Order: sequence, then structure tokens, then C-alpha cells
Amino acid sequence: MSSRSASRRPPTEDAEGSAGEPAGRGLPRALALTLASTLVWGVAHLSTGRRIAGGLLLALYLVVAAAVGIAFTVYRSDLVHLAFRPDALQRLAAGLVVLGLVWIVIVIRSYQVLRPAGMSVSARTLGAGSVAVLCFAVAVPMAWSAHSTYVYRDALTSIFHTGSENGRHIDTSDPWNGERRVNVLLLGGDAAANREGVRTDSMTVASVDTKTGDTVLLSLPRNLERFPLPPGPARDRFPYGFTGDGPSTPGLLNEVYQYAEEHPDLVPGVAKNHRGPELLKATIAGILGIRIDYYILVDMFGFADIVDAMGGVQVKITEPIPYGLEGGVLAPGERKLKGKEALWYGRSRTDSDDYVRMGRQKCLMRAIAQQADPQTVLTKFDKLASAAKRTLSTDIPQELLPALVKLSSKVKDGAEINSLPFVPPLISTANPDFGLIRKLAGKALSTDEPSPSPSAAGTSPSPTASPTAGTGGDGTSGNGSQAGGKPGPRPRASQTKPVSLKASCPS
Repeated sequence: MSSRSASRRPPTEDAEGSAGEPAGRGLPRALALTLASTLVWGVAHLSTGRRIAGGLLLALYLVVAAAVGIAFTVYRSDLVHLAFRPDALQRLAAGLVVLGLVWIVIVIRSYQVLRPAGMSVSARTLGAGSVAVLCFAVAVPMAWSAHSTYVYRDALTSIFHTGSENGRHIDTSDPWNGERRVNVLLLGGDAAANREGVRTDSMTVASVDTKTGDTVLLSLPRNLERFPLPPGPARDRFPYGFTGDGPSTPGLLNEVYQYAEEHPDLVPGVAKNHRGPELLKATIAGILGIRIDYYILVDMFGFADIVDAMGGVQVKITEPIPYGLEGGVLAPGERKLKGKEALWYGRSRTDSDDYVRMGRQKCLMRAIAQQADPQTVLTKFDKLASAAKRTLSTDIPQELLPALVKLSSKVKDGAEINSLPFVPPLISTANPDFGLIRKLAGKALSTDEPSPSPSAAGTSPSPTASPTAGTGGDGTSGNGSQAGGKPGPRPRASQTKPVSLKASCPS
């Protein structure tokens, strides 16, 4: 009797899988259902009658999918803030690792409950190899995502510090503190193995309208002289304008950064590697008569690594530009420049001068901003993050980054970018008219607020211009006279107003 009952029982599944199905026909079905269970958790368990386990896996899968969908739709704006929180990024990286491990376990277990019994060695090998491929397909994107999150967090904390570290409190509900414009000093440094210290050969204030993203670039030449330093120890040492110390520092604007680093007493209470930016920010704020909120320093030689990580930058060259030390030339035409080529394009003074170079640098900045699309950033992420860590330094706090990203998207999406360089013949570098500089800067920014007073801006009255005080590279003094007192050319009207980069850069 018992033997008849046993014969009427349906085939059961042993520990190896489905015992009631021939191995030859069962393997394709098992692999197909394993693939389905890789895509939707629980399919394998439900197909073999394991309803509780299958239901739990399916429910977990739907919860994870719904959470991801809601995060990227309903709470998408919050993700921007989380993207700049190192603690959240660390938890995300750990969560991705755990999710990947759980997913791999589900793939393996799904195959275990499906695989037929009594398979040949070749069938077992085929099945195990197929499952390994599925596990690999799951592991690679999860591992890449976790690694990229970690790399991003590392770069974020290396470049940007919290507001408390910088002595700033950022109100995320009003990140710009009610100001209509945010002014960021963009510095290009030329630290190199064959040169001591940092010379800031590129100094541009990007003044961005916080409502529209419209930007005005105010540029100062590296060889500006006789400029006042901010009140305090710096001005006490140089009451009549910065003159430097001997032949190695003749008193040019590009020397202030390194001079402050080498003379801590000029910026008391400020740590090393922060003295230069602080003194230069205050100095340029006084020259322009505006507030300087933050700075970004880009090492010009590391800049080449960023361009290479982007895959190059497309520019239009209108005339031959000397390249390298062996007589090379960047030929005219539409060119995709590699890192070193872009560096020479932005820095070469052969057959030109500092002021032509300043114009090329702005066009290069514009080209990079336009071409740094999300796809490039994603595909070159590791290289970009590594290059940025070596190349960038700034005092922009982490808490400000969500607002800054939102503002930069406005700049990228059609905002107007204008440029006003304070160069000859408008301004004599050797005997500058600082009153004229402040007046034109104020007009360029079209501020409704009155310009700060010299004392508030950290400036002193500009040195008295005289024909014998020195001349700029154009041979004119600050009041438009030729050396020796002869009348010189007056600045053209077009030179006193910002000019659109879109119109002035070759395209």
C-alpha cells in the first residue's frame, strides 16, 4: 500500500534542482529563467513553486526599483544636495557594494533551484559558465558605480572644504546671501619644476548674475604695477603701492600670491597655502572696487591633464601660433587640441603679447565650458577627478556647490558672457588709472548699489600719474599721454565696455 502511495507522489526537487526533468532539455530552461530572475528578482523561485521566497524577492526588487524611480523623479532636486555631502556619498558607495553582492547571490541561488539533476560534466560547465557571465554582468556596473562614487567623494573632499573649515556659514536657503552677483576670482598659476613658487599669470574676475547667469569677465594684466595693497600689514610695508623686493620681484601683480606665501606677516593668522589667495583677493578687490567672494586657482600645467581627460578641446585658430620649443606651429583652422597644445594656445606670447594671450585664454575657457558635456564627464570621470585633484584649489565651500551647479547650468544654457580686459591702450600697466578701472568695472557690472569707498574696498588713492613715473607697454601713461608728456591716443569707446565672447572669439 505504501509503495503504491509513493508511486503516485509528484516528482520533487532535490538539492541539485529539478529532478523530474531530463537534463538535456532542462538546462536551456534553467538558464532562461535564471536570466529572467537576474532582471526581475524572484522569477526563478516562483516558477519552481517557492512562493514565499519568490514573493519576498519580488517585493524587495519592486521596493528598490520604486525607490530609485522616485529619487530620480520626485526628489531629483534633493539629489543635487546629496551629491555634495561626503557622508551621503560614503553611504551610497557602501550601499552599492551591498546591493551588488545581494544581486549576485540571488543570481547564483536562482540557478541552483532551477538546474536539472544528472547533468553531464560539459552541461554543468556550460551552466556554471553562463551563471558566471550573468554575475559578471551584474558586478561590473555595480563595482564601477561604487568606485566612481568613492573617487568623486575623494576629489570633492580634497578640493572643496566645508564652510566651517573656511570660517564661513552658508545658508542653503539663501546661498548668495541676498546678493545679485557672485564674484569669483579665476587664477591661472604657473608652478613648475624649474621655477620656485606660483606666479598667477592669468587673473580674471567672473562676476555672475545669480538670477540670470549672465557673466562679466574682468581681467587684469599680470604686469600691472604700482597697485595699492589692502589696509593692514601689507599696506604698512608698501604704503605707496607694491614694489616687491629686488630684481626677482620687481613689483608686478602676478607676484602678490607668492610674496604673501613667503611673508606670513603680511597676512597674519592665515595658514600656509591660503595667504596668497587671501592677499590677492583683497588686492584685486581694491583695484576693481568690487567684492571678491571666492577664488579658484588652476595650475596651468595640470590644466593640460584636464583637457586630455576631456578628450581634447575644439577651437578655431585664426593665425599660426608657435608650439613647443622645436619650431612647431598650431596651424590655422578648426582644430581639436590636446592638453599640451591647448596650454600653448593659451600661453604662447611669441609674435604676440600678454594681451593677445589674455584674449585667447578667455576663448579657451569658453570652449571648455561649452564642450564639458555630461557624457564626457561620465566616460572620463576617473581621469577628470584625478586631474582636478592635482590641478585645482579653491575656497568655495561644499555647501555652496548645489547652488553653484545650478548657476553654472544657466551660464552654459545661453547666458551672455562678456569680457572687459584692463589692458593698454585703455590702461597703462606701469602707471594705471585706478579711478578709471573702478569706474569702468562698476559700469560693466551695472550694479544698483554704490561702489565701495576706497577704505571699504581695501584700496588707497591711486598713485599720482606723471609722465616720468613710467609707461606701459603701449608707451602711454595712465592719463593717455605719451612718455615725455606728449598727447597720446585716447581709449576707443568700444574698449571701455564689455564685449561679448561669442562675438569676439573665432567660431
